Amino acid sequence: MEGYICMTCGVQYEPSEREPESCPICEDERQYVNPEGQKWTTLQSMKKEGRFQNKWVEEEEGLYSVKTDPGFAIGQTAYFIKQESGNVLWDCLTYLDEESIQKIKKLGGIHAIAISHPHYYSACIEWAEEFDAKVLLHENDRHWVQRGSNFIQYWKGQSFPIHKNMILHCLGGHFPGGTVMEWREGNEGKGILFSGDILQVAPDQDWVSFMYSYPNMIPLPAEKVKAMAMQTEEMKFDRIYSAFRRIVKKEAQASVKRSAKRYIAALDGSLFSGDRKS
Repeated sequence: MEGYICMTCGVQYEPSEREPESCPICEDERQYVNPEGQKWTTLQSMKKEGRFQNKWVEEEEGLYSVKTDPGFAIGQTAYFIKQESGNVLWDCLTYLDEESIQKIKKLGGIHAIAISHPHYYSACIEWAEEFDAKVLLHENDRHWVQRGSNFIQYWKGQSFPIHKNMILHCLGGHFPGGTVMEWREGNEGKGILFSGDILQVAPDQDWVSFMYSYPNMIPLPAEKVKAMAMQTEEMKFDRIYSAFRRIVKKEAQASVKRSAKRYIAALDGSLFSGDRKS
């Protein structure tokens, strides 16, 4: 039996003889069901198609971005961080090909897979089994896991250190367990924040945004955005890598602060106080 994969969100389900009746992750108000109806595939089917591959880009020393081409499901980017104390994969992809397996083995394997939120759980168990890697998920989102495994390690609270210089932080917002990862030694010691889309980098790559649902355009409350921004003030980072390979290249901590201020001003109406009345 194979684990069926939702073609809209890319999450793999428990192995079964038949397709699941529905995808709870897509039926949730933060995601959506394809207007053409629920569709399923499997990893083996994707491999047989012969059109998918994972493209790797070395972004900077010790850091690679990985993305499936052509884009599949949500189309997020994962990040592979090489560390002497154990390599880390941030977020995950559905597609895992032999080329990626061999590349990762040459780089020293994977010690841990850390995932920002349920939309990117993808085929994390396939990756975990291949590399004997633990999957770090926040306890608050446990009920969204569609394929259980002994490789999954749930963590609680606001912070969890993978290594002494690589720390997971629960900001919530998009999901109760919404997680970002602080790499304190990245960016030549200035620090990097991997944000998934808990903090989404805007197209100009100077601002970020915060949303309960991106596809359905549902905002977060002002108090929650304020709390998220305040929590990042305790972290060390000058650069942000988001889920879609948008990068705030410098002064990223200040970007989060001013972005939260603008977002809150939009919610309370003060952002528009200077607009001419129609």
